[in-house]
Parts: sequence; C-alpha cells; structure tokens
Amino acid sequence: MVSSWAGELELEFARRNQQTVLARNYTVAPWKTQRSLYPEGEEVCHCILLHTAGGLVGGDRLSAKIHLQPQAQALITTAAASKIYRSKGAESLQNIQIRLDEGASLEWFPQETIIFSEAQYRQQTKIELASNATLTMWEIVRFGRTARGEKFLDGNWRSHTEVWRDQSPLWIDRQYLNGNSEMLGSPNGLNSYVIAANFIFVGAVVETELITQMRSTWEQGNYQGMSGVTRSLSGLVCRYFGDSSSDARKWFQQIWQLLRVSYRDRAICVPRVW
Repeated sequence: MVSSWAGELELEFARRNQQTVLARNYTVAPWKTQRSLYPEGEEVCHCILLHTAGGLVGGDRLSAKIHLQPQAQALITTAAASKIYRSKGAESLQNIQIRLDEGASLEWFPQETIIFSEAQYRQQTKIELASNATLTMWEIVRFGRTARGEKFLDGNWRSHTEVWRDQSPLWIDRQYLNGNSEMLGSPNGLNSYVIAANFIFVGAVVETELITQMRSTWEQGNYQGMSGVTRSLSGLVCRYFGDSSSDARKWFQQIWQLLRVSYRDRAICVPRVW
C-alpha cells in the first residue's frame, strides 16, 4: 500500500517547422498526460495533465519540469480540479520549474484547487524566461469544501512564485494563509470570501490602454466580489476575491482574450475539458 506519492513530470516542447510538438514526455505516477491536441492549428500544442490519485494527502511530493524550446507555443491545463486533503501534520508539496527559451510562449491554466480544512500545503513555482518569451498563467484556489458548508478553519496554504530573466527578478509573489476565523473574515485575509485567484502575464510591457480595457471587463460583467488589475514593469497581475470560481475563470478568460489578440493576433481557444 502506497502511503504517499512522489510524482514526477518532465515535459519539453519543440518547434518543428510550423508545429509545436511534445518532444519529451516523462511521468511518474500519479502524473499522467493525455495525447497532444491542436484545436487551433499546429502552432499551439495543447496538453492536458491528469492526477490519477485524485488529490494530495500529507506527505505527497509532486515535481514538474516544463521546458519550451525557442519559438515553441504551448497551453497546459488539468483535466479536473485539484484537491488538497486534510492532514494530521505532514505537509504536501508541489514544486514546479518552468524554462522558456527565446520567443517561446506558455499558457499555464490549471483548474481550480480546493484546499480542505486541516490541509497542510506548500507550492513553489520558479520560471526562467529568455528574451521575448512570455508566460500567461492563473491560479484559482477555493478554501474549504464550501458545497458541504466546510470552512477553512484549520490548516495552512503557502504559495511562492518567482519569474526571472537574465538573473533578474521580473515578478515575485509570496502568499500564506493560516486557516482560522480571523483570517477568513479579515480585510487583510479573505474578507469573508472563499476564493482567491490570480492571473499573471509576464515577459512584455502592457500598455496603459490595455489595462483600462481589462478593468472595464470587470465593471461590465456584473461580477460579484473584489478585483484588481495592476501593471508591472514587464506584465500585469490581476487578482480576484469572491465566491464563484466560474466568475473568476470567466473574467480571466476575458483578460486572456485581450492579451492573445494584442500579443499573438489570435483569439483564445478554450480547452475542451473546461
């Protein structure tokens, strides 16, 4: 009987003629990948990840290494929501390393992560960008199994993300939430919401006019909750607090569409598993 997992994932994408192909695909359970898909043509390779165990328990260790060779374009998502189960004390860890070579473009859109009460979870993500490479990613986290009335009253969640170019940081974000009623209700915590979500684009300067358009999508969408769009020196960060993961994803897709048209002259193509 396996008490904990030590899953490994290594993906490498290469540009061959006009097509992006998955040149290396190495997995150790519970990681698994579906076959490559090309719903928008050969330039962008869509890859769907599976977690065959259904979720992480205390003591699980997952690692993922993703490499895009020059000019490669890939979209990676997950087949289902990720679940972080409660733990009696052992921490579950996910470590992600991403390297994007010259002119490469990665869209990293995992589905919602559900953090059970009493879960102990830490996620570390480090991205290295070459010149003209861009990364678009989101993270949507639900605290507690709210469909069952569960609140995140115990446990902790940590997320540490770094993006670097030429040994200089482009964006570093550290988040930590300790499950308790004060954190749930505080304006400095979840402000009584159950979902915290981030959308990040990094690697290129975003014009002020585009930021204005993104802010207007929130105002016109009649979304519930709180939002923010912040321009950085080499990209942007959007944050959502609310109670609807579908609202978060719908708003993020509008932002993604604006970025896609501006930087790739191509409309978005929503993965079929969503």
